[in-house]
Amino acid sequence: MPAAVNHRQVSESTYSAALLFPGQGSQTSDMRELVERHEPELARLVLDELGTDPFARADEGTRFAQPAIYCASIASWSGAGRPLPPYLAGHSLGELSALAAAGALDPADGVRLAITRGRLMGDVAGRTPGGMIALLGDGHEARAVAGATGLEIANDNGPTQVVAAGPLAALDAAAVEAKARKLRSIRLPIKGAFHTRAMEAAAEPFRAALAEATFAAPRTPVFSSTEASPFAADPETIRDRLAAALTHPVRWRETLLELHRLGVRRFVEAGPGKALTGMVRRSFDDVEAVVLDPRETVHV
Repeated sequence: MPAAVNHRQVSESTYSAALLFPGQGSQTSDMRELVERHEPELARLVLDELGTDPFARADEGTRFAQPAIYCASIASWSGAGRPLPPYLAGHSLGELSALAAAGALDPADGVRLAITRGRLMGDVAGRTPGGMIALLGDGHEARAVAGATGLEIANDNGPTQVVAAGPLAALDAAAVEAKARKLRSIRLPIKGAFHTRAMEAAAEPFRAALAEATFAAPRTPVFSSTEASPFAADPETIRDRLAAALTHPVRWRETLLELHRLGVRRFVEAGPGKALTGMVRRSFDDVEAVVLDPRETVHV
């Protein structure tokens, strides 16, 4: 996984750094190899807990994708020497990875929570058909498309990328409306209206699973992508935010803007994939964006 560097470099003496952990949709074909090499205990745990290989089945749905991506994110970070910069942030599922990296959550508990989260969200999606659509272009126009077609904003990823979610018929209408407004639309391969009210039935059972996990104060600030602000040190508040994230939109654009306001000029993504790196580059022209290479120890 080579490091990808933005065209605009910044002097190391002038910036702060943030470590970013991705969410669903960032799966890659080499995840199992990555986890077995750098986090073999997590590899064994996720196989034992699920009774099947989530890495091979990540493209089948959220119940496999979420634990696979969580494990691969931790393995990427571990392989790179477990760097701990001044700030961390996670996109949706990535909040679990960021909290684990910051010492607020045991990585093994994170595996179990990722499994439960994926299963609950997948079950609700199976009972309530829906989906998600990426609207690319002007963010204001994208939000207008969602409002005009009855969809909810699920992910506000940046100035040119908004993901809306809702019933299948509304997604079809949104594609037509987007074309009329000269936006590009892409239906995502996700069977469920994640981060909307459609996930309410999953929130309370997930809150019960969170109650079984031990949380501690993060060693360094971890930004919640649904609040665009750091998680509190209080374990109950952390649990509340993680449960609420299932039904609330991912405010990634605002999260990046707040980190930038705090002086972050180097954004480092702990894979798999490089989706967040692309979002950073589309948001700013005065930052460095890199992807961790788990083959090399890095300092961020």
